[in-house]
Amino acid sequence: MEIDPMESANEAAEIAAGERAAATRLSSWVAVTVALLATFLGVCKVKDDNIVQAMQQAQADKLDHWAFYQARNLREEVARATLVQLSLAAPGAPAAQQDHYREAITHFERLIADQSKKKEDLRQQAEQDQKTYDALNYHDDQFDLSDTLVALAISLLALTALTHKKWLYWLALVPTVFGMVMGLAGFFGWHLHPDMLSRLLS
Repeated sequence: MEIDPMESANEAAEIAAGERAAATRLSSWVAVTVALLATFLGVCKVKDDNIVQAMQQAQADKLDHWAFYQARNLREEVARATLVQLSLAAPGAPAAQQDHYREAITHFERLIADQSKKKEDLRQQAEQDQKTYDALNYHDDQFDLSDTLVALAISLLALTALTHKKWLYWLALVPTVFGMVMGLAGFFGWHLHPDMLSRLLS
């Protein structure tokens, strides 16, 4: 039986055409996936930047509130010291000055109570600022993880485009899915936070 060279050539051409079509399809998948990931990454970046700004504001508010707390604490301590001095001096003061001492003592007692209340309010505000910062940081971590995973996916997709290996494309979909899940968790406030990975990257 003779082998027809034309038939062999046709078969080789069909195989080559099939391989080219498969490579073109794979390249299209890679291009679409990269485009979607880049868009998703850009939207996440905007949200993450807003979260970082809110974190900076919460941190500044916390520092301001603790600074005011210390100022109120100092005023309270000075008022207490003054009250002690007045209380010790009052019994030995002349009768004509007793009313002045009582007024001064009452004034400083009110001042101490006022500073103590305001100091407690500032402490609560500073603690709330820390809670706000921690809550925002939780979501910032989610976006950071999303950025990392999406960057890894894009790198794998670039290798896929160079090598035309389909298994690399499917491998790239693993960090793609996890990256998108973490990004959506950051957007919608889902309580999804791989602590071990966050600690490793922080």
